[in-house]
Amino acid sequence: MSYTALYRKFRPDTFEDVKGQDAIVTTLKNQIRAQRIGHAYLFCGTRGTGKTTVAKIFAKAVNCENPQDGSPCGVCPMCRSIKAQTSMNVIEIDAASNNGVDNIREIVDEVRYSPTEGRYKVYIIDEVHMLSPGAFNALLKTLEEPPSYVIFILATTEVHKIPITILSRCQRYDFRRITIDEIAARLRELADKEQVAAQDKALRYVARAADGSMRDGLSLLDQCIAFYLGQELTYDKVLEVLGTVDVEVFAQLLREIRAGDVTGCVRILEELVATGRDLTQFASDFTWYLRNLLLVKASEAFDELLEVSSDQLALMKREAADCDAELLMRYIRIFSELSGQVKYASQKRVLIEIALIKLCRPEMETDYSSLVSRLKALEKRLEEGVPVRERGMPPETDVREEKREEPKEPAIPQEALSEDLRALAQNWKAVLAGVSPQVRPCLANARLSPGSGSTLLLIFESAFDKDWIDSGGRTGEIEEAAAKVIGRHVTVETRLAGENQMEARDYPDLTKVFKNVPIEYVE
Repeated sequence: MSYTALYRKFRPDTFEDVKGQDAIVTTLKNQIRAQRIGHAYLFCGTRGTGKTTVAKIFAKAVNCENPQDGSPCGVCPMCRSIKAQTSMNVIEIDAASNNGVDNIREIVDEVRYSPTEGRYKVYIIDEVHMLSPGAFNALLKTLEEPPSYVIFILATTEVHKIPITILSRCQRYDFRRITIDEIAARLRELADKEQVAAQDKALRYVARAADGSMRDGLSLLDQCIAFYLGQELTYDKVLEVLGTVDVEVFAQLLREIRAGDVTGCVRILEELVATGRDLTQFASDFTWYLRNLLLVKASEAFDELLEVSSDQLALMKREAADCDAELLMRYIRIFSELSGQVKYASQKRVLIEIALIKLCRPEMETDYSSLVSRLKALEKRLEEGVPVRERGMPPETDVREEKREEPKEPAIPQEALSEDLRALAQNWKAVLAGVSPQVRPCLANARLSPGSGSTLLLIFESAFDKDWIDSGGRTGEIEEAAAKVIGRHVTVETRLAGENQMEARDYPDLTKVFKNVPIEYVE
């Protein structure tokens, strides 16, 4: 016997088996019990939410010889023939391929004849929005005043395409998206029936990937079971089959973006590509991850709407606490645009890399959100005590100051300098390039002066700059950078201008000793 897919094998046969549509099921059962059955119904909603399934159950229930509390019994001849699709009373039509005027005229001609068995002839027209305007017009009069023994059930995923004249003649039922909890519970029930070992976390991820569609959830579960036939279905195996990414990877990627580490972002993307993750799904999932962070950041009232595990919610709250809402909105905007582009792109990875670079380097863009990101970065640097000044502008320059004669620099006999300090003066720019970006701005504001022997004095006019360099082993970092450049050890000491009645200009400037001497390579 051929294999039957899970979504077909476990299609509900009674109203009690339908999941996630309690309001609609209750209404239809009440109508059947009270014999207040309408002549036309419109079932609308996203894919896989049970529109066609409920329509078939309703067709069985209105023709059932022994209905049980509004549901079909499933054992009478009418129920069995409808389930086997041999009954002449239930006619299912696919409007996607039968959308012409002639197809609808055939239906109009058939409704004149009463059913040969049972009480009602039920016409289920699936994807009814695909009918042509002429077909809708041909259906209109019959839909308004059909014979008492005829019921029309129209099903569609795009209700906005249905003419208002059709809508006004139908009882409309909107099928909502099924929640993750309901899908996960159904998957657990079917996995137990199929004797498939599966982790709850794995089934819940399949339910989330189903995006509100029970049929998609069953199809994805079927795919995962087939890939790991006879094995326990774990969370990692589901991620591998579906080509999706764990939320912890998203958290790590966001940390790299906030740090401005382009290399780290590209390295994470490289790992995802190497493990066979689907880049289109990655762009979409990362956008949703950012959206969830923004909701968590906005209010705790959104916790119940996120439909994530408690562990993931705790992780997201920690990440959201460190993120700025405006930055998150900028990230969402860029990745939302990317999600629409990457789906049809031939070079998906290149587009994603460009988007990651935009997130890490807001100065590459000139729109409003990018300017806000750049201002946030400048504010953060100022809060950390890192000096920020316009490129090319000397610090604390007052253009209103009157020109005055500059005091002469104290002279330094070159013969009195050690070879180490000579080399350091010649190669100071290389030393600056070797220190971290946090140290470099402070050194740019310092005055270099020779000390005793091979000691370099850093003269600061700001006590904050001096304390910043003295803390955290930053003097050692400067000594290491100097040793790499000149090949010899130089001791670094700091001084604050104004101490011992010595102003900054009273210290000889070491960099001006070799101002006109070309930089030489030092062995």
